[in-house]
Amino acid sequence: MRADPDRVDLDVVAGFVAPGARVLDVGCGDGELLLRLETEKGVDGRGIELSQKGVNEAVGRGLSVVQGDADHDLATYPDQSFDFAILSQTLQATHNPRTVLENLLRIGRKAIVSFPNFGHWRIRAKLLLNGRMPITENLPYRWYNTPNIHFCTIYDFLALTEETGAGIEAAVALYGRGRALSERAPWPVWNIIGEQAVFVLSKR
Repeated sequence: MRADPDRVDLDVVAGFVAPGARVLDVGCGDGELLLRLETEKGVDGRGIELSQKGVNEAVGRGLSVVQGDADHDLATYPDQSFDFAILSQTLQATHNPRTVLENLLRIGRKAIVSFPNFGHWRIRAKLLLNGRMPITENLPYRWYNTPNIHFCTIYDFLALTEETGAGIEAAVALYGRGRALSERAPWPVWNIIGEQAVFVLSKR
């Protein structure tokens, strides 16, 4: 099953999930990733999604998805109840990203987080040249109708991992149509060239 071409991060996320794992997909939307993981890797998947439309579509695909809010409802899940807790392209839309990340690290043995990098050079250039909030392929909304309320750069996320005591087990920065930057490239290069990033974390 091929992911939505606009969600190139899902290929990377799926690649990090072990076959047969217990998975919680937070902000799972219509269940695209969960369906892929169940079909291709035989995971025991669960999902939580804020929008009723997304829940309905996911349930219609035969997935175990409930309506819920990452900012509040993750606190009800027991410690270490999943092998992987996934948050793909949702962190920037939460009200309390640090609390959400802490809960992911508590709920899952590993947390997988993907997000758009606001430090990308095109975003910097548009702010510099136009003086307005940029609209890009990965950030297609205008400032007044965006669901994203906490933009961050790769540097910002690295700082958050330090503050939450998260260990980085793997990371990938993506640019273009899903091309991965070299793992040997330093963080400053990732922060400028990477359009999206995917991190695999565990509690230290």
